Amino acid sequence: MPPAPGHLLLTSLGRLRLIGFLEGVSLLVLLGIAMPLKYLAGQPTAVRYVGMAHGLLFVLYVVLVLQVGIARSWSFGKIVLALLASLFPFGTFWADRRLFH
Repeated sequence: MPPAPGHLLLTSLGRLRLIGFLEGVSLLVLLGIAMPLKYLAGQPTAVRYVGMAHGLLFVLYVVLVLQVGIARSWSFGKIVLALLASLFPFGTFWADRRLFH
């Protein structure tokens, strides 16, 4: 569970953690709710909107990982792990706990 959002916005790492949390939640909503609605209930609208939000959050996450990684002199491997984490359900939550603290 992330700290209060107001506190997170004060630092670049905090913004990365917040966007990572939101990106992770959006991926879970996309895979667990929107896609089943599309394929099992014939309701594609949820995928359109949740997919768009997830895409935006994904791009923000990638940009912030690169920005924070360069600013904090992270190793190439740590940056790659943080980027790979965004490709898997619960990956950004893992990254927050293991890489961003």
